[in-house]
Amino acid sequence: MTYQRKADHYTRLAHEKSYPARSVFKLEEIDRRVRLFAPGMRVLDLGASPGSWLLYIAGRIGRGGVVAGVDLAPLGVALPPNARFALGDVMEMNDAALAALAGTDRFDVVVSDLAPKTSGIRHADQERSWRLFERAVEAAARLLVPGGDFAGKLFFSPTHAGAVRLLAARFGDVRTIRPQATRKASPEIFVVGKGKREAPAQ
Repeated sequence: MTYQRKADHYTRLAHEKSYPARSVFKLEEIDRRVRLFAPGMRVLDLGASPGSWLLYIAGRIGRGGVVAGVDLAPLGVALPPNARFALGDVMEMNDAALAALAGTDRFDVVVSDLAPKTSGIRHADQERSWRLFERAVEAAARLLVPGGDFAGKLFFSPTHAGAVRLLAARFGDVRTIRPQATRKASPEIFVVGKGKREAPAQ
C-alpha cells in the first residue's frame, strides 16, 4: 500500500491559489520578513521545480523583471512571460550558464531551495545539503550585484554556524529563518544574506 501524506492547511491553500507546492508559503514569509523582491528585479531560483517559487517571484517582480529557474526535475506548471526555466544540474553548470538563463550577467536576488535526495542517514543528508548550500552561496557571491540578497535552504546541523560565517563574510546582514510552513519533522532552515558587499579590489 502506498503511503500518502495527509494534506495540511498549507497544502490545501497552495492548491486553492494554483501553486504546485506548499513551499511557496516559506518563500512568501521570508519575503515578508526581509523584503527580498521588488518590481523590475532580476532573480535566479536554484532548485526551482515544481515551480511554486517561480510563480510567486514572477508576480512580485512584475513584467519589468525576470526570474530564471533551474532544476534536475521538470516543472509542473506553465510559466508567465517574465519567468524562464531550464533543466540542469546546478553542481555542474558554471556561472555563465546560470546567468544566460535570464539573459543577464548579474542578479538582484538569488534564492535556493536545493535539497538532496535523502538517504535516511542523517549526517550524510546533512553533508549533501551543505554542499548544495555552499554551491548556491558561491553562485550568489559571483552573480549578485553589490547590495544584492540571497536566501538558501539548509538542513539544520552543526554546519549551520559555518553557513552563517560563510554569508557574514559576504553580506552585511545575516539571518536564520524557519518559516511557519515548514513541517514539524523537517530539518530545513533558511539562511538569508542581505546586502552583498562589494568585492575587494584585486
